[in-house]
Amino acid sequence: MELKVTDSYKERITLAITGASGAQYGLRLLECLVAARCQVLVMISKAAQVVIATETDEALPGSAKEQERWLTQRFAAAEGQIRVFAREQWMAPVASGSGAPSKMVVCPCSTGALSAIATGASNNLIERAADVALKERRQLILVPREAPYSEIHLEHMLKLTRMGCVVIPASPGFYNRPETVEDMIDFVVARILNQLQIEQNLMPRWGEDSLS
Repeated sequence: MELKVTDSYKERITLAITGASGAQYGLRLLECLVAARCQVLVMISKAAQVVIATETDEALPGSAKEQERWLTQRFAAAEGQIRVFAREQWMAPVASGSGAPSKMVVCPCSTGALSAIATGASNNLIERAADVALKERRQLILVPREAPYSEIHLEHMLKLTRMGCVVIPASPGFYNRPETVEDMIDFVVARILNQLQIEQNLMPRWGEDSLS
């Protein structure tokens, strides 16, 4: 069912896409959130724009407003369903606990973003939005994609986990016998959607279907 402008959204989700490899995870997650009738407040770092151009065939525009129009058209979203904010757009809803959604995902999450979030740097809107999620005790999911992890990376993940953050490494499983790259992407995205408690049919939960 197509979402009309007059319909209410089921959820409001903050999604940040940073410069780690795995841009496909973030774009696929955005597509699924739109299909699930969520309003998505999006931030895409400059490094992420480079990664998207490198790893995909997508031609993402440069400015936030252009990105918003492009993503809305790309994922057949309703007007206003996807809102994109720039790096230093400090008046964005995500910059304040009184306006930010109750759930945020950083997917993929670079180790630089991981470090900044763990130390409360808040040097840009992505870092500030994550800081808001932490200080307000809201759901924050980070999806790092790095190999191998250094002690610094692991310390930051442990620190954030102890704060209540959920860390979901972009590590596809194979018990569902993926046949395509898209299947492997969907495995990780399904795990994120499960954590967000958003219904998904990308893959069955464990025990729901035969694995043989």
